Amino acid sequence: QLRVFVAVAERQHVTRAAEALSMAQSAASAAVVALETGYGIRLFNRVGRGIELTEAGRRFLMEARAVLVRAGAAERMLAELSGLVQGSLSVWASQTIASYWLPRHLVAFRLAHPGIEIRLTIGNTAQVAAAVHEGLAEIGFVEGAVEDGLLSSATVATDQLVLVVAAGHPWAASAELTLRDAAEQGEWVLREPGSGTRSVFEAALAAAGIPLSRLRITLELPSNEAVRAAVESGMGATVISASVAVSGLEAGLLHRVALALPEREFHVLRHHERHPSGAAEALLSLIAATTPRPDPVG
Repeated sequence: QLRVFVAVAERQHVTRAAEALSMAQSAASAAVVALETGYGIRLFNRVGRGIELTEAGRRFLMEARAVLVRAGAAERMLAELSGLVQGSLSVWASQTIASYWLPRHLVAFRLAHPGIEIRLTIGNTAQVAAAVHEGLAEIGFVEGAVEDGLLSSATVATDQLVLVVAAGHPWAASAELTLRDAAEQGEWVLREPGSGTRSVFEAALAAAGIPLSRLRITLELPSNEAVRAAVESGMGATVISASVAVSGLEAGLLHRVALALPEREFHVLRHHERHPSGAAEALLSLIAATTPRPDPVG
C-alpha cells in the first residue's frame, strides 16, 4: 500500500502509477482506498477526472518515502549478505553523464552482477543532489558543483566543454575569439539553470569577470539534445560537452569555435550518514578500474 501510495502521489495519476508498478489500475485504486479506509483519513482529493494530495497526504508522503528507503536499505543488506547475487541499486545521474558516459559502466556492472537491478533516473545536477540528500538515490553522478554538508563528492572522470555554432554562423570563419567577445556579441542557447553544463559555463564567465547578464540568451532548453538541435538550426551559440557535440561536428552541422574552455569534472555524490551498499561499492570500484586517470604533474 505504501509503494502504491507513493507512486500515485508522485505521478498524481492512478493509471500511470499502476503501469510503473506493473499492476492493474483497479488493484492500485484498491490499495489507496484500503489505506485511506483503514486509518479513516483522506489522502487524495478527487478533482474532476484527476487527483491531488490533501494536506494530510502531503505530510504522510514524507514518512512513506522514509519507510520505503529503510526497506530498500534492508533489501540491500540482504543482497550484500548473499554476495551480490540479487538486489537493487538506485542511481540518479545528470543528463550528459546518463546519456554519454555512464551507460558503458552500467553495462559492465550488469554483466558482472546480473542479479542486481539498477534503477537509473535522469535529472539535472540540482535534482540529482536532492535525490541523494532525500534518500531516493544511493549514489548520484553530476557535472556541476554541489554545496550540501550532508553529501560527499568525489571526482570520477573529466569532460571537455566546447563552444559550437552552426556551420553557417559568422563565428565559424573566425580564427580567434575571446570569451568576452563571445559573451558580448553573440546570441546564446543554454541549458536551464541548475544544470551542470550551465553551472560550469557560468563559473567560467565569473572567473573572467563577465556577468551572466551580458549574455543575450534567446532560448533556455531542458536537454542537451534540444540545445544542440537549436544551434544546428542556426539559433545561436552554446557551450556543451564535446561528447554531445561530436555527432553534429562529424555531420558538418556544427563548427567548433577556437576558444579555450575549462575541463569539468564528473562527481559521484553519496550521503555521509547512510551506509554504502555492496552494490554501490562494486559499481564505483568498476568505474575506478576502467576510467583513465590524468598523469601527475611534475
